[in-house]
Amino acid sequence: MIIDLTEIQDIHFFFRLESFKEIYGIIWVFAPILILILGITISVLAIVWLEREISAGIQQRIGPEYTGPFGVLQALADGTKLLFKENLIPSRGDIRLFSIGPSISVISIIISYSVIPFGYNFVLSDLNIGVFLWIAISSIAPIGLLMSGYGSNNKYSFLGGLRAAAQSISYEIPLTLCVLSISLLSNSLSTVDIVDAQSKYGFWGWNLWRQPMGFVVFLISSLAECERLPFDLPEAEEELVAGYQTEYSGIKFGLFYVASYLNLFISSLFVTVLYFGGSNISIPYIFVSDFFQINQTYGVFVTIIGIFITLAKTYLFLFLSIATRWTLPRLRIDQLLNLGWKFLLPISLGNLLLTTSSQLFSL
Repeated sequence: MIIDLTEIQDIHFFFRLESFKEIYGIIWVFAPILILILGITISVLAIVWLEREISAGIQQRIGPEYTGPFGVLQALADGTKLLFKENLIPSRGDIRLFSIGPSISVISIIISYSVIPFGYNFVLSDLNIGVFLWIAISSIAPIGLLMSGYGSNNKYSFLGGLRAAAQSISYEIPLTLCVLSISLLSNSLSTVDIVDAQSKYGFWGWNLWRQPMGFVVFLISSLAECERLPFDLPEAEEELVAGYQTEYSGIKFGLFYVASYLNLFISSLFVTVLYFGGSNISIPYIFVSDFFQINQTYGVFVTIIGIFITLAKTYLFLFLSIATRWTLPRLRIDQLLNLGWKFLLPISLGNLLLTTSSQLFSL
């Protein structure tokens, strides 16, 4: 049997094409993940620099200015220093719990970024239970803190871990009730559907105007979940030395700070997605995104603009959170628990009942 040369060339071309498709498919799967990790890393560095500059301005002092232009590389220098620090382990502590605790806190928060719609058609995983995935995953982070405190074999560390667990339980319930109210208004638990539901009426369609009390409760609860002033009781320096971080050093110590800033960033992102329209580029009565979607060639442009809008709204709440930290004093443990159980929980429950009633009467 004689095989024509052109047939051999066609076969080789076919196999090259299939190999290219496989390689392209692998790149297409891992590219969004790499972009997300790179974006998260840059965001953490930016938040650290922003907090140092804002705190310096509030305290009327000079912030970082020598490491890079305007001190933007100071956080990178600090992280590099922690990488080469000695990793100390308590002699009588539980080595496994002590080592796993920081990783659980960081990984559980990173997973939550997969359901955030940063822009038009730019979300890693559009799940139909996206907001509850975030709530479920964020509930795992305090377990890592409790493991760290217990594994350190230190009374201050253990008390800090217990406070972290108690604080998380106290504020997780009102936060979840606020998310339920938003889901009832949007008829969906998907973050993409919630953003789309707010885009119908432009600026006035934001859930902020329909859920003002829910927004206030959600904002306070998210700050408490991040364990930042005035809610940083798990690591109160005056009472617990450094809380669950007392026995840590090196990169493991740095992981706690990474988890703190990642949690702050994801909380600000969810405030933007749930109450401020997410990546909507809508001006009152003028839908810019609809104009650009007339031609599909502008899809990338719309996505880039949407990402910029989302990050702009997010950094607005980051600024508010940082300013709150350097303005308000720390609450006592009884004040913190009373605020969660006696005030925020009844308000969020009443808000959910009102939302349910309004939805039933509107049917």
